[in-house]
Amino acid sequence: MSLSLYNTLTRRKEAFAPLDPERVRMYVCGPTVYDFAHIGNARPVIVFDTLFRLMRHIYGADKVVYARNITDVDDKINARAAERYPDLAPEAGVRKLTDETAAQFQSDISALGVLPPTVEPRATEHISEMVRLCDALVSRNHAYVAADHVLFDVSSMADYGKLSNRSLEEMEAGARVEVAAYKRGPMDFVLWKPSKPGEPGWPSPSGIKVAGRPGWHIECSAMAARYLGTVFDIHGGGIDLVFPHHENEIAQSRCGHGTDVMARVWMHNGFLQVEGEKMSKSLGNFITINELLASERFGQQRWHGRVLRLAMLGTHYRQPIDWTVDRLVQARTALLDFADLAHGVKASSDPHPEFLAALSDDLNTPSAMSIIHGLAKSARRNTESAELLKSSLRFLGVYDNQSRDEFAVGGAVRAVDSAKVEALVSARLAARKRRDFKESDRLRDELAAMGVQLKDAKDPRTGDIVTTWELQP
Repeated sequence: MSLSLYNTLTRRKEAFAPLDPERVRMYVCGPTVYDFAHIGNARPVIVFDTLFRLMRHIYGADKVVYARNITDVDDKINARAAERYPDLAPEAGVRKLTDETAAQFQSDISALGVLPPTVEPRATEHISEMVRLCDALVSRNHAYVAADHVLFDVSSMADYGKLSNRSLEEMEAGARVEVAAYKRGPMDFVLWKPSKPGEPGWPSPSGIKVAGRPGWHIECSAMAARYLGTVFDIHGGGIDLVFPHHENEIAQSRCGHGTDVMARVWMHNGFLQVEGEKMSKSLGNFITINELLASERFGQQRWHGRVLRLAMLGTHYRQPIDWTVDRLVQARTALLDFADLAHGVKASSDPHPEFLAALSDDLNTPSAMSIIHGLAKSARRNTESAELLKSSLRFLGVYDNQSRDEFAVGGAVRAVDSAKVEALVSARLAARKRRDFKESDRLRDELAAMGVQLKDAKDPRTGDIVTTWELQP
């Protein structure tokens, strides 16, 4: 199966060929954990989870390394921790806040059917890598120390601005940057800065005696290199990160490691607006994932996590998306229909080949959904189509084995690894056939602990026991 992806760096769709098919590597910028993640944050999480699933299918589940970081050091984090936990030491308050917020983020996206990434590094656990990268940039004359800061010298990189397709002159002319006296150039950006009183701090790079903390951009460069190497396959994120974040990541990584590229393919999802307007707290349309799952604020009802996922995937990832109640109603209606057709049906071993071909064409989820709707039509009279429908829905992450009622009432459900569940179900059936009831009971208990309920029934044609399963709310 060939995979093609649109590369922001080259501005064209290209056939994807990993550097190493035995270790396909992808990095995606994760959340800054100081508050609930909003629905705009959910878009890259869902988009790149879908790509992760597709690459696991093409190259093998054990051959894809997906890193998605957690930013747990930031001005907003420091301010929120001081406000919420004034009686704790700064480091303890920040850790408590970020632990709680990261756990909430994991819970919310789990309800969206998102698989865990291979690795999820936290910025504060990789400070030493950031310090070493700062020192390397200074030693290579791409950064300098001034006023206890380390700053990247943008003029030292001839093709800075290539990702965002901007010249240095254009960026300087349009910049609204407060030019500190210690900066050599107006576009130079912070790699490291001194910590203020009451803020967490760490030993600084060479030449700085006071404690400090990393700038935002250096975090991703250091963590990506740590887990994926200095050059890897795919870097993803929202289109709002192209400049300055991703542009600066490229500058730091290439100049610090002496490489021609950081990632060979750069992918960016489009903007999200709510009911035709830009999402903002001032407009009162700032909506978190958790509010959609747990409250009736949007459309006077709660929404099932898989409904949110299906609604998100209805638009191609590179296009802007308008998040509306009507969109969610349509997605829920479709899932109710799919659940009627697929619940209790045995999934085929692979999704429909045309469905996979659509996803392999730059994650064309609208085209993939048209294949699914076609399968749904034929599934009413064809068992094979029903099995292909269920497998394709599972592959897309919008359905496991939920009943119609679960989608109707809304709310979050537990996410599980469907392949693991199927393997355990098969192992239990094998144990029953050899009359190893102790092992059979153990496997049933393991599945129950995952929130999976089993239903055994006799196939009237063969007399064999057939087991179906569903997730409990």
